[in-house]
Amino acid sequence: MTKGNHTEVAIIGGGIVGCAAAYYIAKAGIDCTLIEKNDIASGTSSKCDGNISIVDKDPGFDSKMSLVSQELTVDLNKDLELPFEYRALGSILVCDNDDEMQAAKDWVKTQSEGGLKFNVLDPKDIRQESPFFAEDIPGGLECETDSLINPYLFCYSLVDKAKQYGLKVRTNAEVTAISKGDDFTIETSDGTITAKKVVNAAGVWAPFIGKMLDLDIPIVPRKGHILVGSRQQPIMMRNVMEFGYLMNKFGRERIADERTTEHGVALVLEPTESQNFLLGSSREFVGYDSKVNIQVVETIAKRALRFYPKMNDFKMIRAYAGFRPFTEDHLPIVSAVDEIPGFYIAAGHEGDGISLATVTGKLVEELIQEKETIIPVAPLRFDRFEKVPIS
Repeated sequence: MTKGNHTEVAIIGGGIVGCAAAYYIAKAGIDCTLIEKNDIASGTSSKCDGNISIVDKDPGFDSKMSLVSQELTVDLNKDLELPFEYRALGSILVCDNDDEMQAAKDWVKTQSEGGLKFNVLDPKDIRQESPFFAEDIPGGLECETDSLINPYLFCYSLVDKAKQYGLKVRTNAEVTAISKGDDFTIETSDGTITAKKVVNAAGVWAPFIGKMLDLDIPIVPRKGHILVGSRQQPIMMRNVMEFGYLMNKFGRERIADERTTEHGVALVLEPTESQNFLLGSSREFVGYDSKVNIQVVETIAKRALRFYPKMNDFKMIRAYAGFRPFTEDHLPIVSAVDEIPGFYIAAGHEGDGISLATVTGKLVEELIQEKETIIPVAPLRFDRFEKVPIS
């Protein structure tokens, strides 16, 4: 890896958001260095699924931001040289009961009115999706534009292309201190780097980078488990979630048993290109404890059997846990920091880092160059979390 001591832009964090930012910044001809404390895609981006989805986004700004990200990813599938298992198959949400089915119909109506390609699925449609589905599923919905990628390969593909544009990469270089004078001085476990501008793309560790500059960044880790199943028979061709996933994500009330509610469990099943499958998911606030909790694993398996009872004898290979960078309004921070000129934040995507990485990377490049942005950035500003003083 190249070890220059000065760079125009330093990006801290080699996950999917940092890699996307590095790609767009380097492509714009800006001298750029990506700094990662371990290896590329070794954190959250290696412990998640690969959904580039709108189906699980709130109608409005959230959905529109995701659509732009999907469109950019289509372009990247043509431009990047290393394949990253891109599959544009659409995705579906399935409902557990009639109340959820009515909510799903309302969801489709709202999203369709916003110009998105959503459709209602009846029980017959669900059975055509997979012979493994339970007979009593009342229906669901689909989003035609959703796609799947391999996040790990996507990161490496972005970095590979960005290096052709001049990106410098510093791995195994943990940031230990940052100070601001005329330039930023970034001390790492692999030497010191100076930079005109700094992008904090450290995900759930973004607050630790912020503290080095006396900046409070309101991101907390939200733990999630994933199980990996073996390819005995192809269960699904495309990604499926249950409607309750939306309830968990946005903290809304749902009908579920106590243990399912306690661990924030809802069905997510993603087929991989090799036809193994990923099974999730859970949502918990337990700090930075990444140990696998067997009770959560059992709850995920039990929830999966509600929708796929014929999977009872399928072999599971392993389980792992990772962290989503959570913000209280479920939107990321993609923003300059006014009180620290030259410092930018691109973090807080919760479970949407894969979906929103490309649009985030593009926005960061535009913010750094003070250009017109591809989407409005007001909802993503850092200062939206400032406390309003009581008069």
